Amino acid sequence: MNYTLEVVNVPVADIDVAKAFYGEKMGWPVDHDVAPAPGVRFVQITPPGSGCSIVLGGSSGMEPGSLKGLQLVVADIVAAHAELKGRGVEVGEVQAIDGDVAKLEQGGKALDNVGFVFFSDPDGNGWAIQQISARADV
Repeated sequence: MNYTLEVVNVPVADIDVAKAFYGEKMGWPVDHDVAPAPGVRFVQITPPGSGCSIVLGGSSGMEPGSLKGLQLVVADIVAAHAELKGRGVEVGEVQAIDGDVAKLEQGGKALDNVGFVFFSDPDGNGWAIQQISARADV
């Protein structure tokens, strides 16, 4: 039996502000923006290449900004960092989580599995981006 994670609710205070951040600033496609009933609105956004979307709105029961540890994976953390900075996203510097500073200087495959950058949305929901350029067959 396969289980696929398809949607993660991201708690936000203002759907329009969050939609602008993820859709415009991050450059992620907005899949849906619907209001199925008075006072109810769902905005679904999918990061490019992802099989899982985020949903803004609804009633997750979580406080805005309380979601931490969302993680994205890219093949090139240095390029992802440059793209986000170029889009005006406040993103931390590339880090080698194992503490090996030499890997930062080498870049490329040296950062596989240990290269990260971190950012938060306007509400404080925390995201990590990790470099994994190749995966073992499983």
